Amino acid sequence: MMGGKKQFTGHLDSLFTMHLPDAFFAETEDITREGIIGNYVHGNEPAHHAAYLYNWTDAPWKTQERVRMIIEKMYKPTADGLGGNDDCGQMSAWYLFTALGFYPVCPGATEYALGSPSVKSAEIRLENGKTFTVRSENQSARNVYVQKAVLNGRPLDRFISHEDIMNGGTLVFHMSAKPARK
Repeated sequence: MMGGKKQFTGHLDSLFTMHLPDAFFAETEDITREGIIGNYVHGNEPAHHAAYLYNWTDAPWKTQERVRMIIEKMYKPTADGLGGNDDCGQMSAWYLFTALGFYPVCPGATEYALGSPSVKSAEIRLENGKTFTVRSENQSARNVYVQKAVLNGRPLDRFISHEDIMNGGTLVFHMSAKPARK
């Protein structure tokens, strides 16, 4: 719809790199320069899915790069550590999903886009009594790129289903400092 995957990638790139003039947000109380990356406003929750849209292009590794950059820039372990207003917990929810390595891009859909986990391991005890575990091999601030993601021994490409999560098991991300340009 935007001229193909290559053009869409260019549009996404420009979203994160173009300059947004201060006049654009001068009259708003919720948006400040600190919450802006290019023309991407992380404090404006309706845009949270944007970094994950690279999964629908030929550059899914850019999702991994962007989400880790957003976590680094927008989240701090301080009282004012959120880069925006946590309306109904959306800023926190984005962080938790992203730290685990996946995000529900489309509300109500049963598919989650894979990103770049910032946790070495995490365990989710599901209401059905099962456990879903996330592990990141070779995890570090430098190793933001996923070389492969494996769910219960089965390779995943760019997505994981809600059903897969609810079935429990282990999702292992193998991380590297270099993108897997596939």
